[in-house]
Amino acid sequence: MITQHTALCGIVLHPASHTRSPAMHNAAYAALGLDAVYLAFDVPPQRLAAAVAGWRALGGRQLSVSIPHKVAILEHLDGLDETARRIGAVNTVVLRDGALHGTNTDWLGAVRALERETKLAAARAVVLGAGGTARAVVYGLQQRGAENARALADAFGDCRIGSLADLRTTPHDVLVNTTSVGLSSDVSPVDAAWISPGAVVLDAVYDPPRTRLLRDAEQRGAKAVSGKWMLVHQAAAQLEAWSGREAPLEAMAAAFDAA
Repeated sequence: MITQHTALCGIVLHPASHTRSPAMHNAAYAALGLDAVYLAFDVPPQRLAAAVAGWRALGGRQLSVSIPHKVAILEHLDGLDETARRIGAVNTVVLRDGALHGTNTDWLGAVRALERETKLAAARAVVLGAGGTARAVVYGLQQRGAENARALADAFGDCRIGSLADLRTTPHDVLVNTTSVGLSSDVSPVDAAWISPGAVVLDAVYDPPRTRLLRDAEQRGAKAVSGKWMLVHQAAAQLEAWSGREAPLEAMAAAFDAA
Protein backbone atom coordinates (compact mmCIF):
# COMPACT_ATOMS: atom_id res chain seq x y z
CA MET A 1 0.00 0.00 0.00
CA ILE A 2 1.27 3.48 -0.90
CA THR A 3 1.29 5.83 2.08
CA GLN A 4 2.90 9.11 3.11
CA HIS A 5 5.95 7.04 4.10
CA THR A 6 6.43 5.39 0.70
CA ALA A 7 9.73 6.35 -0.94
CA LEU A 8 9.21 8.07 -4.29
CA CYS A 9 11.54 6.96 -7.08
CA GLY A 10 11.32 7.35 -10.84
CA ILE A 11 12.85 8.12 -14.20
CA VAL A 12 12.93 11.24 -16.39
CA LEU A 13 13.25 10.78 -20.14
CA HIS A 14 11.70 11.87 -23.42
CA PRO A 15 9.79 10.16 -24.87
CA ALA A 16 8.79 7.77 -22.10
CA SER A 17 6.62 5.24 -23.89
CA HIS A 18 9.37 2.61 -24.33
CA THR A 19 10.84 2.45 -20.83
CA ARG A 20 10.80 -0.80 -18.85
CA SER A 21 12.43 0.73 -15.79
CA PRO A 22 9.23 0.98 -13.70
CA ALA A 23 8.55 -2.72 -14.20
CA MET A 24 12.07 -3.70 -13.12
CA HIS A 25 12.34 -1.41 -10.11
CA ASN A 26 8.85 -2.07 -8.78
CA ALA A 27 9.44 -5.82 -9.08
CA ALA A 28 12.66 -5.39 -7.10
CA TYR A 29 10.88 -3.38 -4.38
CA ALA A 30 8.27 -6.12 -4.06
CA ALA A 31 10.92 -8.85 -3.88
CA LEU A 32 12.85 -6.98 -1.18
CA GLY A 33 9.84 -5.74 0.76
CA LEU A 34 10.83 -2.11 0.23
CA ASP A 35 8.17 0.54 0.81
CA ALA A 36 8.81 2.40 -2.44
CA VAL A 37 7.21 3.15 -5.79
CA TYR A 38 8.87 3.91 -9.12
CA LEU A 39 7.20 6.01 -11.83
CA ALA A 40 8.10 7.21 -15.33
CA PHE A 41 7.99 10.92 -16.16
CA ASP A 42 8.00 12.16 -19.76
CA VAL A 43 10.00 15.39 -19.52
CA PRO A 44 10.97 17.33 -22.66
CA PRO A 45 14.34 19.13 -22.54
CA GLN A 46 12.83 22.56 -21.92
CA ARG A 47 11.09 21.26 -18.77
CA LEU A 48 14.07 19.50 -17.18
CA ALA A 49 14.96 22.30 -14.77
CA ALA A 50 11.37 22.51 -13.53
CA ALA A 51 11.19 18.73 -13.20
CA VAL A 52 14.34 18.59 -11.05
CA ALA A 53 13.07 21.46 -8.90
CA GLY A 54 9.81 19.58 -8.39
CA TRP A 55 11.65 16.39 -7.54
CA ARG A 56 13.73 18.26 -4.97
CA ALA A 57 10.60 19.78 -3.43
CA LEU A 58 8.87 16.40 -3.23
CA GLY A 59 11.87 14.73 -1.59
CA GLY A 60 12.18 12.00 -4.21
CA ARG A 61 14.68 9.35 -3.06
CA GLN A 62 16.14 8.10 -6.35
CA LEU A 63 15.74 9.45 -9.86
CA SER A 64 16.95 7.63 -12.95
CA VAL A 65 17.98 9.81 -15.88
CA SER A 66 17.73 8.68 -19.48
CA ILE A 67 17.88 10.14 -22.99
CA PRO A 68 18.10 13.08 -23.63
CA HIS A 69 18.93 14.38 -20.14
CA LYS A 70 22.11 12.58 -19.01
CA VAL A 71 24.42 15.53 -19.66
CA ALA A 72 21.98 18.42 -19.26
CA ILE A 73 21.00 17.39 -15.74
CA LEU A 74 24.50 18.00 -14.35
CA GLU A 75 23.91 21.73 -13.86
CA HIS A 76 20.77 21.12 -11.79
CA LEU A 77 22.35 18.90 -9.13
CA ASP A 78 24.01 19.72 -5.81
CA GLY A 79 26.96 17.43 -6.31
CA LEU A 80 28.56 14.70 -8.41
CA ASP A 81 30.67 11.73 -7.41
CA GLU A 82 34.02 11.10 -9.07
CA THR A 83 32.55 8.58 -11.51
CA ALA A 84 29.98 11.07 -12.81
CA ARG A 85 32.64 13.77 -13.09
CA ARG A 86 34.94 11.49 -15.09
CA ILE A 87 32.17 10.36 -17.42
CA GLY A 88 30.55 13.77 -17.74
CA ALA A 89 27.06 12.30 -17.58
CA VAL A 90 24.58 11.18 -14.91
CA ASN A 91 22.01 8.41 -15.04
CA THR A 92 21.27 8.22 -11.30
CA VAL A 93 20.32 10.91 -8.78
CA VAL A 94 20.11 10.05 -5.08
CA LEU A 95 18.76 12.25 -2.28
CA ARG A 96 21.19 12.48 0.66
CA ASP A 97 20.71 14.90 3.56
CA GLY A 98 18.35 17.03 1.50
CA ALA A 99 20.78 17.37 -1.44
CA LEU A 100 20.61 15.78 -4.89
CA HIS A 101 23.78 13.87 -5.78
CA GLY A 102 24.52 12.48 -9.24
CA THR A 103 26.33 9.28 -10.14
CA ASN A 104 26.49 6.95 -13.12
CA THR A 105 25.73 3.22 -13.24
CA ASP A 106 25.57 2.87 -17.03
CA TRP A 107 29.21 1.81 -17.06
CA LEU A 108 28.51 -0.99 -14.59
CA GLY A 109 25.57 -2.13 -16.68
CA ALA A 110 27.72 -2.32 -19.80
CA VAL A 111 30.74 -4.09 -18.32
CA ARG A 112 28.68 -6.58 -16.33
CA ALA A 113 26.63 -7.40 -19.43
CA LEU A 114 29.83 -7.93 -21.47
CA GLU A 115 31.45 -9.95 -18.70
CA ARG A 116 28.65 -12.49 -19.05
CA GLU A 117 30.46 -13.53 -22.26
CA THR A 118 34.10 -12.40 -22.09
CA LYS A 119 36.95 -10.97 -20.03
CA LEU A 120 37.60 -7.32 -20.81
CA ALA A 121 41.21 -6.93 -19.68
CA ALA A 122 43.37 -6.14 -22.73
CA ALA A 123 40.38 -6.55 -25.07
CA ARG A 124 40.35 -4.32 -28.16
CA ALA A 125 37.09 -2.39 -27.86
CA VAL A 126 35.03 -0.19 -30.15
CA VAL A 127 32.14 1.95 -28.93
CA LEU A 128 29.59 3.32 -31.40
CA GLY A 129 27.98 6.58 -30.32
CA ALA A 130 28.86 9.97 -28.90
CA GLY A 131 26.39 10.68 -26.08
CA GLY A 132 26.33 10.15 -22.34
CA THR A 133 25.90 6.39 -22.63
CA ALA A 134 28.90 6.13 -24.96
CA ARG A 135 31.03 8.06 -22.50
CA ALA A 136 29.95 5.76 -19.67
CA VAL A 137 30.76 2.63 -21.68
CA VAL A 138 34.21 3.95 -22.61
CA TYR A 139 34.86 4.71 -18.93
CA GLY A 140 33.77 1.23 -17.93
CA LEU A 141 35.96 -0.44 -20.53
CA GLN A 142 38.93 1.55 -19.28
CA GLN A 143 38.18 0.58 -15.68
CA ARG A 144 38.30 -3.06 -16.73
CA GLY A 145 41.58 -2.64 -18.61
CA ALA A 146 40.25 -2.88 -22.16
CA GLU A 147 42.17 -1.29 -25.02
CA ASN A 148 39.83 1.18 -26.69
CA ALA A 149 40.58 1.00 -30.39
CA ARG A 150 38.10 3.79 -31.02
CA ALA A 151 36.50 6.10 -28.48
CA LEU A 152 34.12 8.96 -29.02
CA ALA A 153 34.84 11.55 -26.36
CA ASP A 154 38.17 13.35 -26.28
CA ALA A 155 37.86 13.79 -22.51
CA PHE A 156 39.21 10.25 -22.32
CA GLY A 157 42.75 11.12 -23.27
CA ASP A 158 44.11 7.65 -24.01
CA CYS A 159 41.38 6.84 -26.52
CA ARG A 160 41.15 7.58 -30.22
CA ILE A 161 38.16 9.11 -31.96
CA GLY A 162 36.85 7.73 -35.23
CA SER A 163 33.84 7.56 -37.53
CA LEU A 164 31.55 4.56 -37.92
CA ALA A 165 33.18 3.71 -41.24
CA ASP A 166 36.51 3.24 -39.44
CA LEU A 167 35.13 0.02 -37.98
CA ARG A 168 35.77 -1.58 -41.36
CA THR A 169 39.53 -1.45 -40.78
CA THR A 170 39.62 -1.63 -36.97
CA PRO A 171 40.24 -5.07 -35.40
CA HIS A 172 38.09 -5.49 -32.31
CA ASP A 173 37.29 -8.06 -29.65
CA VAL A 174 34.38 -6.07 -28.22
CA LEU A 175 31.85 -3.91 -30.07
CA VAL A 176 29.22 -1.85 -28.23
CA ASN A 177 26.45 0.12 -29.92
CA THR A 178 25.15 3.03 -27.83
CA THR A 179 23.35 4.80 -30.68
CA SER A 180 19.56 4.58 -31.10
CA VAL A 181 19.92 3.01 -34.56
CA GLY A 182 17.85 -0.16 -34.59
CA LEU A 183 15.35 0.98 -31.95
CA SER A 184 11.99 -0.45 -33.00
CA SER A 185 13.36 -0.92 -36.53
CA ASP A 186 15.28 -3.49 -38.56
CA VAL A 187 18.43 -1.50 -39.31
CA SER A 188 22.03 -1.65 -38.05
CA PRO A 189 24.49 1.20 -37.42
CA VAL A 190 27.24 -0.67 -39.31
CA ASP A 191 27.69 -3.00 -42.24
CA ALA A 192 27.64 -6.65 -41.20
CA ALA A 193 30.93 -7.28 -42.99
CA TRP A 194 32.70 -4.86 -40.63
CA ILE A 195 32.02 -7.01 -37.55
CA SER A 196 35.02 -9.10 -36.50
CA PRO A 197 34.27 -12.85 -36.29
CA GLY A 198 34.70 -14.01 -32.70
CA ALA A 199 34.01 -10.58 -31.21
CA VAL A 200 31.47 -9.96 -28.45
CA VAL A 201 28.80 -7.49 -29.59
CA LEU A 202 26.55 -5.62 -27.14
CA ASP A 203 23.65 -3.54 -28.45
CA ALA A 204 22.28 -1.06 -25.90
CA VAL A 205 19.08 -1.06 -27.96
CA TYR A 206 16.74 -3.63 -26.37
CA ASP A 207 13.64 -3.31 -28.56
CA PRO A 208 13.53 -5.53 -30.54
CA PRO A 209 15.27 -8.11 -28.31
CA ARG A 210 17.38 -9.38 -31.23
CA THR A 211 18.32 -6.30 -33.21
CA ARG A 212 19.67 -6.37 -36.73
CA LEU A 213 23.15 -5.69 -35.33
CA LEU A 214 22.96 -8.73 -33.04
CA ARG A 215 21.65 -10.98 -35.80
CA ASP A 216 24.42 -9.79 -38.11
CA ALA A 217 26.95 -10.43 -35.34
CA GLU A 218 25.80 -14.02 -34.91
CA GLN A 219 25.94 -14.62 -38.65
CA ARG A 220 29.53 -13.33 -38.62
CA GLY A 221 30.46 -15.79 -35.87
CA ALA A 222 30.42 -13.19 -33.09
CA LYS A 223 28.70 -13.51 -29.70
CA ALA A 224 25.61 -11.33 -29.27
CA VAL A 225 24.68 -9.71 -25.93
CA SER A 226 21.20 -8.22 -25.61
CA GLY A 227 20.77 -4.68 -24.33
CA LYS A 228 18.44 -6.19 -21.75
CA TRP A 229 21.40 -7.15 -19.58
CA MET A 230 22.97 -3.70 -19.70
CA LEU A 231 19.66 -2.20 -18.56
CA VAL A 232 19.11 -4.80 -15.82
CA HIS A 233 22.61 -4.44 -14.37
CA GLN A 234 22.59 -0.63 -14.39
CA ALA A 235 19.14 -0.63 -12.75
CA ALA A 236 20.37 -3.06 -10.09
CA ALA A 237 23.23 -0.70 -9.27
CA GLN A 238 20.78 2.22 -9.05
CA LEU A 239 18.65 0.34 -6.54
CA GLU A 240 21.69 -0.52 -4.45
CA ALA A 241 22.88 3.12 -4.55
CA TRP A 242 19.87 4.45 -2.63
CA SER A 243 18.62 1.45 -0.64
CA GLY A 244 21.85 -0.27 0.36
CA ARG A 245 20.19 -3.59 -0.46
CA GLU A 246 21.45 -6.21 -2.90
CA ALA A 247 19.30 -6.09 -6.01
CA PRO A 248 17.28 -9.20 -6.99
CA LEU A 249 18.62 -9.63 -10.53
CA GLU A 250 16.39 -12.54 -11.49
CA ALA A 251 13.22 -10.72 -10.44
CA MET A 252 14.28 -7.62 -12.37
CA ALA A 253 15.15 -9.62 -15.49
CA ALA A 254 11.82 -11.43 -15.35
CA ALA A 255 9.97 -8.12 -15.01
CA PHE A 256 11.91 -6.75 -17.99
CA ASP A 257 10.80 -9.72 -20.10
CA ALA A 258 7.18 -9.40 -19.02
CA ALA A 259 6.94 -5.62 -19.57
